[in-house]
Amino acid sequence: NHRAIHDRLGEELARARRYGHPLAVIICDLDHFKRVNDAHGHLAGDAVLRGAAKVMEGCLRNADLFGRYGGEEFLAVLPETELAAALHLAERMRSVLGDRPLPLPAGGTIRVTGSFGVAGRDELDGEVNADRLVTLADERLYGAKAAGRNCVRP
Repeated sequence: NHRAIHDRLGEELARARRYGHPLAVIICDLDHFKRVNDAHGHLAGDAVLRGAAKVMEGCLRNADLFGRYGGEEFLAVLPETELAAALHLAERMRSVLGDRPLPLPAGGTIRVTGSFGVAGRDELDGEVNADRLVTLADERLYGAKAAGRNCVRP
C-alpha cells in the first residue's frame, strides 16, 4: 500500500506540475495506537486500522487518493486542492475520526484520534517531488504530535 500510494502521488504531482494546478497531501498518524494493540490484541488493532481508514476515506472526494503509508500512518493525496482547503479537510477528518466509535472484533467499540500534517505543492521552492512533499507534511505531523496530538498542523 505504501508503494502504491507513493507511486500515485508521483503521478498526480507530475500532472499538477505539467498543468500548473494545486495539489496537497495530508498525512495522519493514529494517536497512541500501540495502546490499542497492547490492550485489545493485534486482531483488534487491524480492525481499528481498517475502521479508521474507512472513516477518513469517507471524508474525501472521489478524485482524492488514500492509502496506508506505514504502521498506523495514512496518506491522502488531494489533486486540485489548495493548502487552505486541505487544512479544512484534515480538520474534518480529525473531527469525524475522533467522534466515531470503531467496532472491536470481540465486541464493543473504541474511540481513536489522529494527528495530521498538511502540505501543499506550492509551498516548496525548486524541484517539487513526492519525497519532499511528504517530508514537509511529515514534519508538520510531528508538530501536531508535539502540540498534544489530536490536531492538524499546516
